[in-house]
Amino acid sequence: MVDKDKQLMVIIQRELNKKKVAIVILLIVFLICLVFVIRNSIQKINSYKAYKQYEEQLQTIASQKEQVQAKNDNTRNLPVLTEKAKAEIENIYHSDSKRVFITFDDGPSTVTPQILDTLKQENVKATFFVLGSRVEAQPDMVKRMYEEGHFIANHGYSHKYTSIYQSPQTVLDEFNKCNEAVQKAIQVPEYNSHLFRFPGGVVGGKYAGIKSQAAELLKQNNIMYVDWNALTGDAETNNLSVELEIKRLQETISGRNSVVLLMHDAQAKTVTAEALPQIISYLREQGYEFKNFYDIMNI
Repeated sequence: MVDKDKQLMVIIQRELNKKKVAIVILLIVFLICLVFVIRNSIQKINSYKAYKQYEEQLQTIASQKEQVQAKNDNTRNLPVLTEKAKAEIENIYHSDSKRVFITFDDGPSTVTPQILDTLKQENVKATFFVLGSRVEAQPDMVKRMYEEGHFIANHGYSHKYTSIYQSPQTVLDEFNKCNEAVQKAIQVPEYNSHLFRFPGGVVGGKYAGIKSQAAELLKQNNIMYVDWNALTGDAETNNLSVELEIKRLQETISGRNSVVLLMHDAQAKTVTAEALPQIISYLREQGYEFKNFYDIMNI
């Protein structure tokens, strides 16, 4: 009986040992699996972190590219006044081929959007000699001019002769004040048109002496000036009509190859905006190529 009990105990012990071994094996397998899972999870976490870092780097690079592109877009129309450009401006009224520079003074105003719409529809780029005071009143309109490829030139700040023509220096001051207004409106601090139109023109008048001296002072500051050699008469009479503008255009461009055409986009010049499609059509019929001062001040 004792032997049987001993045999039974031995059998039980063996079974227990087997179970212990099995448990140990299972525990080892579990630990191996756990280590594998943890290790795999750590790798995935690290991979995810690396991916996020890479994604952030890509976003940073993309953002930097967008900033550079935005700056390039914003500064694509910066005028460059080279020596060649100076010479061409001084000889603006001479050309072997027929060309016309359409220019508008005294704006922007509520008339300007209609003019810009027509120019866009006709695919014509013009030159706007803006007033600084008007730029401050309608900066969005000036920004539109710039973004649509028109040349924004300078007509001073106030258009008040008694203010502008106190001295040569006040002419330069008016240019600078207008230029600062343009820079702010188009959000391009580097912008400088380098191009001025004297209110009333540079030739003659009560302030002829100061204008002559101011012209030299402007040149010393890398600023050219230009008048006009043709017009539509929109500043000559209060009884303006489309027919009269076309008539004055025909009279004043006669025999000219290189035309700098004076018009106005001031508040009262609604007739000019109405006449513009016919003016452009007539100039095309006469074989003129449309230019603005970017064609001279190469970008």
